[in-house]
Amino acid sequence: MENRRTILATENLGIGYAGKVIATIAKGIDIYLKEGSLTALIGANGIGKSTLLRTLTGIQRPLSGSVLLNGKDLFSYQPKELAKNLSIVLTEGLPPSNLTVFELVALGRQPYTNWLGSLSGEDLAQVQKALQLTQIGHLSDKKHHEISDGQFQKVLIARALAQDTPLIILDEPTTHLDLLHKVNLLRLLKELAANAGKCILYSTHDLDLALQMSDEIIVMNGKLTIQGTPQYLIDQKVIDTLFDDPDIVFDRIKGGFLIRP
Repeated sequence: MENRRTILATENLGIGYAGKVIATIAKGIDIYLKEGSLTALIGANGIGKSTLLRTLTGIQRPLSGSVLLNGKDLFSYQPKELAKNLSIVLTEGLPPSNLTVFELVALGRQPYTNWLGSLSGEDLAQVQKALQLTQIGHLSDKKHHEISDGQFQKVLIARALAQDTPLIILDEPTTHLDLLHKVNLLRLLKELAANAGKCILYSTHDLDLALQMSDEIIVMNGKLTIQGTPQYLIDQKVIDTLFDDPDIVFDRIKGGFLIRP
């Protein structure tokens, strides 16, 4: 992975909220996300994962440092240009509508369509490619509210793929899914990273799955933000610092968390 292009990087990034009083959540963040990689962002509740994602997607400005997307300051992008370089998959449900799966995926082409919003041959090809990659072509004519949660997550990923960006960021994509669908979704993301060359970052509370299925992991523990391969973070005992509770321990042999009796 060392020879792969860096898509997103942060330099001494500080995140938080600037008001009458500056509230710093984390600082000194240096991360590097490369093409063809699946990276998980993990940490305890309230540690700052959502704030980091909002900063990395340009929704929220950093308190200090910088975010570089394809070597360019993230906050210097115009909205349409940014939408061609970064796509976001959120966990929030859609407002009431009768959009079909095809129509929902086609919304990913908005940065490229003309002022009428008409789909060109290239747009249609990208939508079909996204449906094929996520294996949901058979759902094209279904209304989005008629499909399962697992299928709906694939639709949102297909929309991001249709947007055709080098970087895809997902906020808790496995929420509300059972174990089988969580595994299938992460397997899909890993295949998309490897085969389509996408750089994919996702936040998750499914720590054991993240350790098993991600190429790299970013750990936020309230003191430091550390990136590395799962094995490196295990060997360096970084995973042990995730929870401030002596009864929750990481078992290196089993590769998962245990609760002491």
